[in-house]
Amino acid sequence: MTTYRHSGIVCTDHTLDVPLDHTRPDGQRIGVFAREVVAEDMEGRELPRLLWLQGGPGGRAERPNASGAWLRRALKEYREVLLDQRGTGRSTPADRTTLAGHPDPAAYLTHFRADAIVRDAELLRRHLQGDRPWTVLGQSFGGFSTLTYLSLAPEGLDRALITGGLPTLTGHADDVYRAAYRRTIDANSRYFARYPEDRALAERVADHLAKHDVRMPSGERLSVRRFQTLGITFGTSSAFDSLHYLLECAFVAGATGPALSDPFLRGVEAVVSLAPRPLYAVLHEPIYAQGGRATDWSAHRIRAEFPEFDAEGAGPLHFTGEMMYPWMFDEDPALVPLKATADALARRTDWPPLYDLDRLAANEVPVAAAVYHDDMFVDREQSLRTASLVRGLHPWVSEHHLHDGVKADPAVLDRLLTMTS
Repeated sequence: MTTYRHSGIVCTDHTLDVPLDHTRPDGQRIGVFAREVVAEDMEGRELPRLLWLQGGPGGRAERPNASGAWLRRALKEYREVLLDQRGTGRSTPADRTTLAGHPDPAAYLTHFRADAIVRDAELLRRHLQGDRPWTVLGQSFGGFSTLTYLSLAPEGLDRALITGGLPTLTGHADDVYRAAYRRTIDANSRYFARYPEDRALAERVADHLAKHDVRMPSGERLSVRRFQTLGITFGTSSAFDSLHYLLECAFVAGATGPALSDPFLRGVEAVVSLAPRPLYAVLHEPIYAQGGRATDWSAHRIRAEFPEFDAEGAGPLHFTGEMMYPWMFDEDPALVPLKATADALARRTDWPPLYDLDRLAANEVPVAAAVYHDDMFVDREQSLRTASLVRGLHPWVSEHHLHDGVKADPAVLDRLLTMTS
């Protein structure tokens, strides 16, 4: 356990050994890391703890040197626990390097979903505070995990706060992505309404990529379909502006004609490369898998129902959103060694359930959830249907925030705390 101070906060690092498979506590072990943060002027007080469950999957917890609005607000009355979910950050990592040493990486990664994360959190809670329950704040996939927490171990929770993260409890990944494509088409319409001149510019970039072998600074090729994935930026508070300011510096005069600039290519690379979070790609569809059905590359299959995203079609170019495709495992060097693993997970059918509908219907933990009206990543109607199935869950539909609202505005956490007090 290590403690250090900076910027008015006190951080204490914790590492636990936990079972890879919680049904086999005597089997293989992995490490799980968490950072506890408290305001320096409140260090000596007996404060309740709040567990932050990060979005993702496959994203490490926020680092407190770049704290979001929620953390600054929560530090006024809580000790924050920032959990690096298994496989991420300082927890035993799962990536192309470490997974190469496993005889069956796909089987290994079946233990990296919300159910295992919740079991890790319970061991961490008991390590830090014994039998006392704590509050959980789940953002996006962290909200999915919070519903799993309420299903598996509600006794560990004093209250549950969810932001942009009420999943379908019974729907298949096909239902998720079919709704997601519709929302992404709407987001494209809003983007090009704000920046109408970007329509021709995006088409020009796509045409250039189709005709030239363009390499990003890392040496990776930038294809048209990879360029389309920049639409993932539409879902955040900076929303359309970040892509607009990237596109405006796209072209420079090259020796043989127009060329894509290094600042543009570097900015694109920062968005499209999944090297910092490979599990996001590998586990993105398995987080929805349950009930004996394979995901079978759902986003890729469902895309065929939406010709708007066909870059070679007759219509204007559309950017895609939060979808993972099998071709990414051919084009992104961080994912290439994981292609067979991703394929095996896409075919898998023996997924255990993630939610206990009976237990959720009888829930006694106070729960409040921010549902964002124009959330591009989590469907509003699916979220509200889920809210109706959880006893005592109070949804708040916000028309003023996007998917990362809790990170952008402390009023989001303020409201959820008030709703559960």
